[in-house]
Amino acid sequence: MKESSNFEKMKEIFSRAAFVQDLGIEIVEAESGICRTRLKILPKHLQQTQVVHAGVVATLADHTAGGAATSLLKDGEFILTAEFKISLFRAATGNALTCVAKVLKPGKTLSFVESEVYSGDKSEVLVAKAMVTLAVLR
Repeated sequence: MKESSNFEKMKEIFSRAAFVQDLGIEIVEAESGICRTRLKILPKHLQQTQVVHAGVVATLADHTAGGAATSLLKDGEFILTAEFKISLFRAATGNALTCVAKVLKPGKTLSFVESEVYSGDKSEVLVAKAMVTLAVLR
């Protein structure tokens, strides 16, 4: 796992978010402005047609974006999602989901982050893309 100078902040936002912990989202990679996460798909993540629930995919995209934005924060700052839009391209299936979030534009009051969610066992397939606007708070 690659670590940024703010990796501890990133780990903290994942460990303190009970819902994220309950889902099982884990940080795989952390760099300045980038966060990569993984979620092992369990029966609790599925909806009635046995594909991953859109809420799980959205949470993965949103929280991973928060991790990426957190990596660029100054001491005493934290982020909260102000807005996000997610496009679901296809059903998420397989054993795991991965998400890569990259900060497109960091800011003093707002940061803009793009998240991509992939599923699949042997080869990853893009299943969703989110644009996340995060408020920088002090």
